[in-house]
Amino acid sequence: MGSVLAFPGTNPGDVAVGRRLKHWRDQRGCDVDALAGALKLTPEGVRRLESGRAHMNSTQMAVATRHLHLPVWALVSDTPAY
Repeated sequence: MGSVLAFPGTNPGDVAVGRRLKHWRDQRGCDVDALAGALKLTPEGVRRLESGRAHMNSTQMAVATRHLHLPVWALVSDTPAY
């Protein structure tokens, strides 16, 4: 009768970046609404980034790292890139 639509899978790179974004947002004590405002997204948009269901472009990465007072490597790697 009915079929379940296949939802696209998540990109492992987007999942890793999103996990780091959430980690650093929590570490810095920044709430979803504040980060959403900086990124000009809705809070749901930030949650989608954090879960890896949305791709974070380079401009969003720059804004997020600036807002959270982080170097860019903090979102793309688990090891410092000095």
